[in-house]
Amino acid sequence: MKIGIFTESYKPYTSGVVTSISTFKDELTRLGHDIYIFAPSYPNCDEEDNVFRYFSIPAPTNPGYTLALPVHPGMLALMKKLQLDIIHVHSPFTLGRVGLHYARKFDLPLLFTYHTRYDQYVHYVPMAKDLIKDVTIKYSRYFCNECDHIIAPSHEIESIIRSFLVTTPISVVPTGIPLDKFQGGDRGWLRRNYPIPSHHRILLYAGRLSQEKNVPFLIECFQKIKRTLPDTTLVLVAGGPLEEELKDLVASMHLSEQDVVFTGQLPFESLVNAYYSSELFVFSSLTETQGLVLGEAMAAGLPVVAVRASGVREMVREGVDGLLTGEDSDEFAAAVIRVLQDDRYYRHLQVNALHRAEQMSSRNMALKLQGVYEQLQGGQHQQSRALRKISSWIRS
Repeated sequence: MKIGIFTESYKPYTSGVVTSISTFKDELTRLGHDIYIFAPSYPNCDEEDNVFRYFSIPAPTNPGYTLALPVHPGMLALMKKLQLDIIHVHSPFTLGRVGLHYARKFDLPLLFTYHTRYDQYVHYVPMAKDLIKDVTIKYSRYFCNECDHIIAPSHEIESIIRSFLVTTPISVVPTGIPLDKFQGGDRGWLRRNYPIPSHHRILLYAGRLSQEKNVPFLIECFQKIKRTLPDTTLVLVAGGPLEEELKDLVASMHLSEQDVVFTGQLPFESLVNAYYSSELFVFSSLTETQGLVLGEAMAAGLPVVAVRASGVREMVREGVDGLLTGEDSDEFAAAVIRVLQDDRYYRHLQVNALHRAEQMSSRNMALKLQGVYEQLQGGQHQQSRALRKISSWIRS
């Protein structure tokens, strides 16, 4: 199949969405499919075969991120030349709407992966948050119902989408873990490259330093963990708009550079080494659709302690490969201390974490996505559209 991917973010930008697209692209290519990516341009981004860049402008509130302008000279001729079989969009906004336009123009099946709980990001809007949240939900419903199939990263997200009154068929297909990239990680990498004492045990967080990731809570928990386990370091592999604010928070708590380490964003190879250098993965986000970093941590043999939140509950099996807690710093700190103080329990969680990662391999997940693509071929998307129109007419 020839598959067109329309996305608001792609390499060199780093995010869970970019990782998901890159992982599925690699596996689907191995399965014999041709993948064409339509994405924003970035300063000094490397050229890549079958990646077509839209002119973009810097995002005012997110350094390193760009906003695509939905105009690309010659795109219509290019689409005619490519003769795509399926269009798969990864955002309901600018380039997602471009994908919708071409899917309708060429009568192609349209899929949409619901990566982000957009209604949970209204804190970035300076005013009328409740109104914006309501508008966001209504727009999400509209866009999902314009698509022929929705990919949800977890069953919880499927339920949330359904609560928006979306009638489009939904399949749950998490992003898989490229296990081949998690072989032979360097267990000493963090201690060699950052001021971490050799005898310290490392708690690792990977993600963004943004409000929805709840990182101040994680730092508060770490301060309590240090009282019981002083030979412990928290490493934050992340960048984001709250970086300076969080550094100020760490300083105000009288935690040193050996206590809390900010690495900034790391290339994937270094991130793998960071996983391998650590003893435990800690995660406090409240708005995940899947929490891809949780699976990556497990692939490196790390048990997880995380806040019990949407997306996370399906990735971490309570008492099997990690522990889940409420958003309570005492409870979270106690869970971390329990895992680190009980070697036998730690090994139990570690073995199961590795097994969980094997179940979530990128190959297995790509085969599931391929199955969805195959279902939509042969005009089934037209039947789906007709049924949705009838359903909409009955409701009205």
